[in-house]
Amino acid sequence: MTERGATPDLASLRRRLGEGFELIRRDQAAAAEAVAAELRAAHPAHPEVLFFSCETRLAHADPEGALAYITAAVEAMPGVVPLLLRQAEVLVMLRRRNDAKAVAARIAALADADPQALAHAAQIHNSCDDPAGALPYLERARTPGHDSVPLRFDLATARHHVGDAEGAERDLDELLQLEPRFGPALHLRSTLRRQTAQANHVDELEARLAAGFPRELGRVQCLYALAKELEDLGEAERSFARLKEGADLRRKMLAGYDLGAELANFEAIRTAWDASAMARPVDGPEQAAPVFIVGMPRTGTTLVERIFARHPDCGSAGELLDFGQVLGGLARKAQAAHPELGTAAASVFADFALLGREYVRGAREAAPPRPRFVDKMPINFLYCGPIRKALPNARIVHLVREPMDTCYAVYKTLFNQAYPFSYDLAELADYYAGYRRMMDHWHAVMPGAILDVRYEDLVSDPEGQARRLLDGCGFAWDPVVLDPAADSQPSTTASAAQVREPIHARSVRKWEQHAAGLEPLRRRLAEHGLA
Repeated sequence: MTERGATPDLASLRRRLGEGFELIRRDQAAAAEAVAAELRAAHPAHPEVLFFSCETRLAHADPEGALAYITAAVEAMPGVVPLLLRQAEVLVMLRRRNDAKAVAARIAALADADPQALAHAAQIHNSCDDPAGALPYLERARTPGHDSVPLRFDLATARHHVGDAEGAERDLDELLQLEPRFGPALHLRSTLRRQTAQANHVDELEARLAAGFPRELGRVQCLYALAKELEDLGEAERSFARLKEGADLRRKMLAGYDLGAELANFEAIRTAWDASAMARPVDGPEQAAPVFIVGMPRTGTTLVERIFARHPDCGSAGELLDFGQVLGGLARKAQAAHPELGTAAASVFADFALLGREYVRGAREAAPPRPRFVDKMPINFLYCGPIRKALPNARIVHLVREPMDTCYAVYKTLFNQAYPFSYDLAELADYYAGYRRMMDHWHAVMPGAILDVRYEDLVSDPEGQARRLLDGCGFAWDPVVLDPAADSQPSTTASAAQVREPIHARSVRKWEQHAAGLEPLRRRLAEHGLA
């Protein structure tokens, strides 16, 4: 890439750029910015200099500044796919999902149906939590001579998320013929449906384990797949043994995780967001009325999300990290005025009107164009107070489930990057206790603002609880909310295979079939007064 109308000494320029990128790698952002300023003064329109300037702004946690530079680089050299990809990535960071998808379409058009570029376009849609948008690109990308294991897996995953379990299983079976030890495919295939005595992969998975895996994560994924299938077949003892083996190995791989630091953050939030913080007035409140579904994972949050998403006046934005990300950015800005405060304490002084507006702007781009939307990110239980301040018309629904059932459901789920506490029974119990203290705190400092819904009540009386949910959140009753056939929206959660099933109570008190193996969990919860 060279700048139009100029002939810089490319060897010298790229040597200096290399030095600058090395500074970023060493976390020396200020020194890297100085190099960028020097190079911009000499070569203000050179695409590589503009790209490097984008990276320096990202190193300074300034995605808005980064977007200006990467956009200028794209304008200086149109049609360069790596530049367009970086532009899309920055747009996703800024929650500008529609603009990012427009870049994806531009990449696909420029590439003249090049399979790699089509896969890149699909990747952008996946970054926007849009598997339905990614699927056509992936289908076009898979052509004779341009096939690969990762592409087949992405295609199967997209089919799974849009509800095509049969197509996904077919893709995965073909993939595993090519690469029998591809752990993600083994795990996903087992979660697509309930396994039966007539149709399961237990013997195959046992053989895969005996043959070995080149990476530990592949073995973990196979163990979780086997545990799931054995549980489906009613072989509780074998299932739990394989589950524990997989969980122990996964926890060993997460040696850097510190639960104590996470629980200390919980305490800092509770301390900062006391009754006086909640009573502090806020100017210019946002008038939008989203529904936040919070709680522990695997407690019925997706079930409740689907009730709202089937309503004609509501769409699902999925599990968004947006609220916490925007709050964190504004809290860091507040720290500039209050440098003596930690991030949690500074968040009390955030610009809540801006928080509400910026959150809603990005979230609406993730949801269908309906009057209201639901955000079902469970971890938003940390932010009930800030949600109330930024969006006083929002509704917060909290899913409550029996502690042992909750913890077992979390323990048996292999998450992607989230919930590292879930692989050790003692850590899981301690995290659960911290979550309960947090929710007790929010109920105390904002009484009446949170609607608790018990999972057990929901599965035993779906219509009664659905009416209660809709009424509590300002929606008219519509029986379509209980019809799984009305589910047209994709789901990218761990419950994606269950969202199109009728509501059932099969999982109530399911932990009891593994009571012996879960006894350490029960004892630890009892120490917290929760069993």
